[in-house]
Amino acid sequence: MNFKWFGPIALLAALVIGDQIRINRPAHKYRLTVEVETPEGRKSASSVMAVHPDRSYTRRGQTRSLGDAVFVELGAGKNLVALLAHIDNNLMLDDMNYVALRAYAAASGKRVPFSEMSRLAGAVPVEGALIPVLATFAEPAAPGSAKVVPPDDVEAVLGKGYRLQGISTEVVLNGYWPLDFGGALGEPVTRGIQAKLPWLTGADNSAATALRAAGLPGVEGIDAREAFTRK
Repeated sequence: MNFKWFGPIALLAALVIGDQIRINRPAHKYRLTVEVETPEGRKSASSVMAVHPDRSYTRRGQTRSLGDAVFVELGAGKNLVALLAHIDNNLMLDDMNYVALRAYAAASGKRVPFSEMSRLAGAVPVEGALIPVLATFAEPAAPGSAKVVPPDDVEAVLGKGYRLQGISTEVVLNGYWPLDFGGALGEPVTRGIQAKLPWLTGADNSAATALRAAGLPGVEGIDAREAFTRK
């Protein structure tokens, strides 16, 4: 066997792999946690999101996030979902890329550089306009059963004794993509919303049906599934 090309081929492979890691490694990850007071006590759930700037050669400059919406089981057949969307006249998907950044800036009272996010620590509140759209499903298997839940009046939709205790975010260990399976290797992106909302796996646009049922504006202008999951 002729090994004279082994060195150059191995070097080229290392360069390609290294470049893919550079392109696909998230800039930072954050955990979004939702806590709700219920008649049965406090319930909470969280989701880890990965924020990816555009490091490719397209130079489109588009930042994107990966992860799932937060689904909180409240007991008594009730739930609360923090969607991956905000409202500014219409539904906005891109603001989820900057929830943690803006929450840390609001908590510190000063600008936080995007490039420094992975070095931050500690949980900070997500308040006001930073709170994503909250929804509930009377029947999680039925997208048409969705309703919007006002953050300041959860009780009006879910019933007496239900109140949003708070939403918080914290930067978590970025790790070593693609080996970020947990622990010292880094927090993995949270998946599981499709098990809670089984219609998300269907070929039809049930996500849009859910958003329309909730009365949310601008559904036609977005990829409705991205309000629930980003891949």
